[in-house]
Amino acid sequence: MFKINTIDGNKRMSTQDLLESVNAALAQGETEFHIEAAGQHDIGGPLWHPEGKPLKFIVRNAGQRVGSMCLPGTEIIVEGSASADVGWLNAGGRIIVKGDGGDTTAHCAAAGSIYVGGRAGTRSGSLMKHDPLYEAPEFWVLKNVGSFAFEFMGGGIAVVCGYDSDQFASVLGDRACTGMVGGIVYFRGRAQGISAKDTKILTLNADDISYLDGKMDDFLTAIGRQEIRSQLTVWSEWQKVVPLSYDERPKRANTNLNAFRTGTWVPGSIFGDVCDDDFAVIGAIATGVYRRRVPVWENAKYSAPCEFNCTASIPSQQRFNLLRDGKIDEAYRLVLEYTPFPGSVCGSVCPNLCMDDCTRKAVDISAQIGKLGSYSAEADLARAEVKTGKQVAVIGGGAAGLTAAWQLARLGHEVTVFEADAKAGGKMEQVIPRTRLPQATLAREIARIEKMGVAIKTGVAVDQKKFSSIKASYDAVIVTTGAHITKVISWPGHERLVKGLDFLKAINRGERPGIGKKVIVIGCGNSGMDVAVGAYSLGAEQVTCIDVQRPAAFAHELAHVQALGGEILWPVFTKEVTAEGIITQDGQLIKGDTVIISIGETPDLGFLPADFAFDRGCLQPAPDYSVGAGIFIAGDTIRPGRLVDAIGAGRQAALAANAYLGNSSYTAVQKTKISPDRMSTAYFKKCHSCDVPEANNDYNRCISCGTCRDCHMCLKSCPENAITRIPGQAGAEYMSDPNKCIGCGICAGICPCGVWSMDTNGEPIQFYR
Repeated sequence: MFKINTIDGNKRMSTQDLLESVNAALAQGETEFHIEAAGQHDIGGPLWHPEGKPLKFIVRNAGQRVGSMCLPGTEIIVEGSASADVGWLNAGGRIIVKGDGGDTTAHCAAAGSIYVGGRAGTRSGSLMKHDPLYEAPEFWVLKNVGSFAFEFMGGGIAVVCGYDSDQFASVLGDRACTGMVGGIVYFRGRAQGISAKDTKILTLNADDISYLDGKMDDFLTAIGRQEIRSQLTVWSEWQKVVPLSYDERPKRANTNLNAFRTGTWVPGSIFGDVCDDDFAVIGAIATGVYRRRVPVWENAKYSAPCEFNCTASIPSQQRFNLLRDGKIDEAYRLVLEYTPFPGSVCGSVCPNLCMDDCTRKAVDISAQIGKLGSYSAEADLARAEVKTGKQVAVIGGGAAGLTAAWQLARLGHEVTVFEADAKAGGKMEQVIPRTRLPQATLAREIARIEKMGVAIKTGVAVDQKKFSSIKASYDAVIVTTGAHITKVISWPGHERLVKGLDFLKAINRGERPGIGKKVIVIGCGNSGMDVAVGAYSLGAEQVTCIDVQRPAAFAHELAHVQALGGEILWPVFTKEVTAEGIITQDGQLIKGDTVIISIGETPDLGFLPADFAFDRGCLQPAPDYSVGAGIFIAGDTIRPGRLVDAIGAGRQAALAANAYLGNSSYTAVQKTKISPDRMSTAYFKKCHSCDVPEANNDYNRCISCGTCRDCHMCLKSCPENAITRIPGQAGAEYMSDPNKCIGCGICAGICPCGVWSMDTNGEPIQFYR
């Protein structure tokens, strides 16, 4: 809490020094201020906390303009009365004056609320206004206001309660509401002198009473007068002032303004020496160049959360849009432009990061994106019609290598994959349990890659000599050998450890590695959980999984192991491996006949030149995935990770190699996630989990974030019929006619997908010379 007394003996602190002290405290993170003022101005003005925390001011003896230009998140409580201009240009703050407010209280207020627990002075509430993009300003006065109140009021809500004001002929003072064109003034008690040419007085309707009744408690609590509520809520004593509509206002005789300006006024206008005045009269609602804002159709400018989170950048919202349009085959083929493994990875083993941040979760649950991949397992793309004549070698037939080969073959290059194992597929084939990744699905998808024209040579181990030969024989080389060396820590007895990767590979080959009844698994990642499940499948009676940190495996993988009877322990620090099991750093023995380590792997890159940029056993590529002229890398050779990471990197490496082969440079596209504020989830009906359809029928739940779903809502909602839908083979486009558009923003506000934006009109006005 920041407290300050602005009087020190007979010395008074200046306004500038006080405001600088407040700003300094605010910069240090202070949020609550108690100020014993001595008439200083502008206390609680346009301030905001560096972390966005709410601010509170308690002030005594404030000078003019307390709460001037006050921002949202700021509350100001004035103990006693205040001087002139309380809440001048209030932009969203909550200002409470427990005594009287001076002249021009709430003058030009545009947002927020101002409560006065006494009387308010002359011209209070004048020029109040309301920007429809924000909540309307509110101005409540317990007693009465002075003359000329609410003159030229353009918007907002004012409430004058008329308490303790029977001695006045008018609780609104003299000549109230002159020039009023917007807003509402509620008042209780007598009033006279209200401008009849601008306004009319009406009795309250049900909505008025609901508003006043709903806000009265907040007002009276704020000023500390809850005991008079019953006295102020006799609604028959209340009335309201509203502005006359255009048709209700008295009309003047028509004047030819253009003739006046060009003939009667200064010829050429008073600014004729600096500008060319066309004497056009610009109305309050303008089209074309005079609009303040213009709509922009930004289809697919931003990535949907699913696309942004997917490291393979699969635009799932586009797949759902195609399904919605009945283009089923096209939807299933779309994913093949990003990955050749929609069934093996997306539909089987991927953690489906796409679903973690799905906008649909704000309504009920994520769209069923992951399972959608399984429908593309048997889809096909046509082979490249034009061949480039370029030959590319891919060393490593795992997820990254086969993805790179797939993409390069689609681009017309001749691609050969060199794989050391007897079968292609990398860890998908060799390590991941068949129960998680069906072998038939993987075989179909590898066959699809070969059908695209990729030659896969298995059983080819690449050493330095072989690498030199490949490099000399091919126009480009992509290295994706994967991480197949199990990390082992040299604890005493580490020679007893069974390597987790070797263990899983043996199981996938159909072998039955010998294990004891009690198995310890060091490492609680997803691979560790696969090892634990494999141990149970081989007859283990008890599996204990340990880790030095919180287990990194997915929740469902941990739950599966625990359901089998497995125990998950952390943090556990290994000191020694013995014939009896693990001895921990704190001297405890965890019994086990077999200890399997699964704490990660590193790639074997010994076949590469030693002058490459190595870091902790991996390679560090340039931004275009290259490590040398015509040599590119992807997957675990850069950093061991998930299969979807390898797929994304394989695609990027292929695009980089393609650019190299075409004598051009490559820069990866940077994704920008669409802001959730752009979407309108209110248009989507909530459903229960039991009502969620199958993935290929879930297109109506998909919000299609950032990508037009062709719903016609903007077209049908535009009040000026300014929007046109243009059909096209690649999908419909929408355009706004500047000669009809008034920049109202309804299209952007109603678009469920966040495709329309309202930008400041930057078109130059040819006026000045």
